[in-house]
Amino acid sequence: MNKELLMQSARQMKERAYVPYSKFPVGAAILLADGSVINGVNVENVSLGATNCAERTAIFTAVASGYKKGDFRAIAVAGDTKDFLPPCSICRQVLAEFCLPDMPVYLTNDKNDILELTLKELLPYAFTDLEM
Repeated sequence: MNKELLMQSARQMKERAYVPYSKFPVGAAILLADGSVINGVNVENVSLGATNCAERTAIFTAVASGYKKGDFRAIAVAGDTKDFLPPCSICRQVLAEFCLPDMPVYLTNDKNDILELTLKELLPYAFTDLEM
């Protein structure tokens, strides 16, 4: 699957986000080793701390579906922002737990441009199990 199709999947998911407080929908699409795509949206909660980002929703759904560390091949993140929308720091660290450092991370903006980074570029000093 190319980055445009993966990003299109992330963009379409934004409509399913549960964002009654921020009104800031985010969609994510993760490409897996077997070619499957699992999507996620941000799901807010009035307590804020219980809010879950789209990226983590997609990763956790993949894990609950039986995918394992190393099965993740790319992620696309879409929001309605002027600049490129990167994952938050918590999501970056969760990505580092399940994905290889050279995995592509695709970000978009409100002009539908796509920025391609690697996970290592997004999170150069990640905590990993190799460092313990």
